[in-house]
Amino acid sequence: MFYRQRLKLCLLVGLFTVVLVSCAWAESCLSASEREAIRQLHEDYRTAWLANQGAAVRKVFTDDAVLLPHHGLEPVVGMEAIKRFWWPKNGPPTTITRFEAAYDEVGGCGKIAYVRGRSEVEWTVDDHGKLTAFRNAGTFLTLFRKLPDGAWKISHQMWDDPLTQPR
Repeated sequence: MFYRQRLKLCLLVGLFTVVLVSCAWAESCLSASEREAIRQLHEDYRTAWLANQGAAVRKVFTDDAVLLPHHGLEPVVGMEAIKRFWWPKNGPPTTITRFEAAYDEVGGCGKIAYVRGRSEVEWTVDDHGKLTAFRNAGTFLTLFRKLPDGAWKISHQMWDDPLTQPR
């Protein structure tokens, strides 16, 4: 029993060390201009939502992108599924009224990069003339893939937030 606990502790410490070293290495692997391009692409994503331009939001994603939504929802895989998830046919008109993002970390290496941070989003839903406002705040992790033409696109988007309540 003692050996199992000791082995688990050693494995945990080893894994933690690998993660720390990998994170430090990932931050130094990308050039400053690549990190800025990745941060700017996330800004393009944020401002496209604020402009309520679905096509501009979708443009920053790869065709095979994956959303990993909050609250244990199933992953949303591929652009058609993303379109149905965020812009459902016959869904009530929804308007993003505020979207703030704080970027805590930008890193990566080679053809993979990430942005980690916090966001606050507010939106209204028009249900047959009755506007309901919503707000949530939480953390996000966005993965980016460098395409053969050198452009970066979002390949995975993950977020968490408390359960949304009407304001």
